[in-house]
Amino acid sequence: MQEDLPALQPFDQGDTMNEFVALASATGDTTNLQTWIKGNIIPLLLLLIAVMLFVFAQRGDNAKAMRVVAGVIIALAVLGVATTGRADEVGTWLASLVMG
Repeated sequence: MQEDLPALQPFDQGDTMNEFVALASATGDTTNLQTWIKGNIIPLLLLLIAVMLFVFAQRGDNAKAMRVVAGVIIALAVLGVATTGRADEVGTWLASLVMG
């Protein structure tokens, strides 16, 4: 015996496309992403670098460990300038070191 099945309705793509267009045109806000990066990525990178330094020190390659430390200090300085927006002040200070 065949059961009575409900009749299939044709798929209306108009509604789906309207929803897609509305979703695609929505403006995004990256404030939460920036906050997460500032709060989590930096400590994770520092932890990774500390582990690398530990490995280099265990191998006895202290010169390479110190190069990594110098690179980290420079990278953190650049990151600090980039995130605080004080690049003009830092540039003026660096120029005053050279020019007097």
